[in-house]
Amino acid sequence: MTNLKFILSGGGTGGHIYPAIAIANELKLRFPDCEILFVGANNKMEMQKVPQAGYKIIGLWIAGIQRRLTLDNSLFPLKLISSLLKSRTIIRDFKPNVVIGTGGFASGPLLRVAASAGIPTVIQEQNSYPGITNKWLSRKANKICVAYENLEQFFPKNKIVMTGNPVRQDLIAIKGKRQEAIDYFKLADDKKTLLILGGSLGARRINQLIAKELVNFSSQNVQIIWQCGKLYFEEYKHYNENKNVQVLAFIDRMDLVYAAADIVISRSGASSVSELCIVGKPVIFIPSPNVAEDHQTKNAKSIVDKNGALMIKEIELDTQFNNVFSNLLNNEKEQIELSENISKLAKTNATKDIVDEIIKLIK
Repeated sequence: MTNLKFILSGGGTGGHIYPAIAIANELKLRFPDCEILFVGANNKMEMQKVPQAGYKIIGLWIAGIQRRLTLDNSLFPLKLISSLLKSRTIIRDFKPNVVIGTGGFASGPLLRVAASAGIPTVIQEQNSYPGITNKWLSRKANKICVAYENLEQFFPKNKIVMTGNPVRQDLIAIKGKRQEAIDYFKLADDKKTLLILGGSLGARRINQLIAKELVNFSSQNVQIIWQCGKLYFEEYKHYNENKNVQVLAFIDRMDLVYAAADIVISRSGASSVSELCIVGKPVIFIPSPNVAEDHQTKNAKSIVDKNGALMIKEIELDTQFNNVFSNLLNNEKEQIELSENISKLAKTNATKDIVDEIIKLIK
């Protein structure tokens, strides 16, 4: 197959961007001569992250509908028309063989235009509860790759393929990286390491909790790697003066940070959940309550129900966190059990399986 061309579109958060990059990398591996183009939303994080991964990206003037009346909402029809017209130009000029959407608003206009032009489209849905864009696109899509059961209520059953979520390949082999990780983050060998992940932008409630608990962690001989998110870095960076705490806006070496961690506290966005299954560390999920249809709680519950993780809701943090964390920290048996159970839920071949589905659609 000579000179194949693929467009990938998705963004807004790391949860939509990294799966797209993982798929692009696998396509490049199989077809070294193929051309890959990304389409994102102007001013969103994909405009930085995709070029850093070595791919070209074009931005659309598009944003989601806010839940309250704003100027942005009044501009939505204009942005949508502008994005549809630009998408038409992109599709016409690039002539892709297949277009792949990983969620987020930019993928809406692009996949819609591609499907109307008769180009095969694939949707990759990461969550247990699909977003508005993917539900809208599913009627015209050729294939829908999913990571959770029971999505027939949202998508045409005959198009659904259970693949799992793509994750960074470097996470699959972290077992032998512990010493490298300890050196890289300059950690003490004789302390337990707690990793806090609030998602790419950060999680206010988790940050408030960690700041409040620092003295408690210190008394339990725990050292901390705290990804507070770029929105909160200025507010929390002064905690770096504490020798047991590292506050970071963003973590570049996720493979090493997971290798170093003994316990993880995390939001339960779909990508995070998929990564944590592969990494196989004991996890306490704190779902964000501010997402559509409370899908983070559903994502976390799918793991907790199989005894693969613990979960504390935000409203229960003040009353429950201390107990839950201390019990886990001091219970080696439970740590091992959670690790083993979450590892069983990992889908390590997700990226390859998704690319297999894409290849089937090449005309």
